[in-house]
Order: sequence, then structure tokens, then C-alpha cells
Amino acid sequence: MAIIVNLDVMMAKRKMSLNELAAKVDLTLANLSVLKNNHAKAVRFSTLEAICKALDCQPGDILEYMPGEEPGE
Repeated sequence: MAIIVNLDVMMAKRKMSLNELAAKVDLTLANLSVLKNNHAKAVRFSTLEAICKALDCQPGDILEYMPGEEPGE
């Protein structure tokens, strides 16, 4: 997959922990961790909206398209 999730970068910029973000967006820590570690196959728009609201950012700040890139390469 060529979509890279930069959630950890935005969390660091906002000085927010995974636990704090999980509570704000009402997601389990495990599900948020899957997204943060580029293991998610999909993300709901409602989840993306909640994350953007909690981190005060745009979807493009979290998701990045990298042609030919695979997570972990």
C-alpha cells in the first residue's frame, strides 16, 4: 500500500500520547495503534474526522501518498 500514516508525527507535534488521543476520539488503544503503525487496511471518515478534530489538523497532515512505497521499506 502506498498510503503512509503519519499519525505519530502529528501526535508528537501536538505533544499528545496515544492514550490521550484514544480517549478523545473514542477508539480502543489497540485500534488506534494499528492505524498509527501503518497496519490498517481502511479508516472510516468519521474516525479520520475525530482524529483531525482532536489534533487540530487536516487529513493530509496524517495521510500521505508515496508511489511505490510500502510501509516498513
